[in-house]
Amino acid sequence: MGAMASLLSKALALAAAALTVAGCATRPINAPIAQVEPKAGYRFDTRPPRDNADDTMVILAFSGGGTRAAAFSFGVLEELRRSEFVGARGQRARLLDEVDVITGVSGGSFTALAYGLHGERLFDDYEQRFLKRNVQGELLGRFLAPRNWTSLLSNGWGRSEMAAELYDEILFEGATFGDLIRRPGPLVMATATDISTGSRLGFIQSEFDLLCSNLASVPLSRAAAASSAVPMVLSPVTINNYGGSCGYRDPSWVRAFSDPGNRARPAGRALQRHKEMVSFQNSAERPFLHLVDGGVSDNLGMRSVLETMESWEASRGYRRTTSLDRIRRIVVIVVNSLSVPRTDWDRSERPPSDLAILVKATGVPIDRYSFEAVELLKDTIARWQLAAAVRESAPFAGGNNPVLARAADLPEPDVYAIDVSFEAHPDAREREYLNDLPTSFVLPDEAVDRLRTAAGVILRQSQDFRRLLQATGVRVVDPSPLPAAPFRPPSSAGP
Repeated sequence: MGAMASLLSKALALAAAALTVAGCATRPINAPIAQVEPKAGYRFDTRPPRDNADDTMVILAFSGGGTRAAAFSFGVLEELRRSEFVGARGQRARLLDEVDVITGVSGGSFTALAYGLHGERLFDDYEQRFLKRNVQGELLGRFLAPRNWTSLLSNGWGRSEMAAELYDEILFEGATFGDLIRRPGPLVMATATDISTGSRLGFIQSEFDLLCSNLASVPLSRAAAASSAVPMVLSPVTINNYGGSCGYRDPSWVRAFSDPGNRARPAGRALQRHKEMVSFQNSAERPFLHLVDGGVSDNLGMRSVLETMESWEASRGYRRTTSLDRIRRIVVIVVNSLSVPRTDWDRSERPPSDLAILVKATGVPIDRYSFEAVELLKDTIARWQLAAAVRESAPFAGGNNPVLARAADLPEPDVYAIDVSFEAHPDAREREYLNDLPTSFVLPDEAVDRLRTAAGVILRQSQDFRRLLQATGVRVVDPSPLPAAPFRPPSSAGP
């Protein structure tokens, strides 16, 4: 009995030591900045010079949806890579090289961030490193491994921090946003949601200026983990907030709205964003922010695009003080991986389970907002086109006529809104297959291939994309790089 008591005592001591170590395990700390430097850090205006058209802005918005979203958005990159044209100086160019901004949410953030880091290399190994890998199974294995339990019990260290470690090992190779500053590709912004307020937070320096924090030292893997931290499945990613301590000033579009001489109607969406920005700067009351899946606030990554367009529309001064003033063509490709799996709930008198209802109730608002975001973009384009028609028919710039004066203030670019979604696929059976794919971080190899192929098919049949090809003289090279898979019901997605 004495030996057993001694053994038990030692076991308890070891357990206490393990918990002590767990208590000491800490999350990565994002560093503060003493002063906002508008010409430094990872932001649009500090990108290295690129040899592409400066009068055309190409924006890709990659939605959430796990591996389904990652593969579908990768298929769009592949299609743009195959779309070639002759540049203004006679050089061979691709539509992919014209991309200026990529926003990524949840599953789409992996493709966006990985392309921002690896560039052309991504087309050689992304399939093996991520798309056709059982990431979900590897995560589950780490969560269940006893050697990791002490870390999971640590304050501030949760499942998403462990997930970030895996993402770093298999995809991001220790890279931070400081590494992206030196790369000449498009600006990439992964988006997460501040769970306290429902506000979005983009991982670019102009957003981290609100927090008086230096984004350069933040690992890409941690941004991906925050953007894909599905509530209840993965833990929030916690970051420090130092807002209000670095001399942050409101952007010009906010100041323009407070100008009594500004005749433009304040952009409601942009003003709401300003209220969220003010909240982020209150670090005395909010010293920590807890970030979850970006899809909770914006599953398409479109809110920042819509707010920018509204600000541009409502403030002539904003256009003049940014590089956007020279833009004559805006291309927005919305890669929407939303799926709506079929259910048989309405065939039975017995209602679905509480868990099924919870999953559906969580997804329905996100799905509805995704639809509305695309429609708002189309409404904005229609409004701009109407204003352009009024301006062309007006013999003067408005004078005392408020309608003509308003038209003269509106922006001029030709806008292409290209919707790449499953519902736009021309084949009904393939639409059914794609819509039944689950949201998870593991899919059968066949599903990954069909998603990539579908992205190219849908993009090529888009009327706006065809209009863009005609306007720019683009031709598509090798439009069918992947074999067309025969139709079969979707196989199991695994654990």
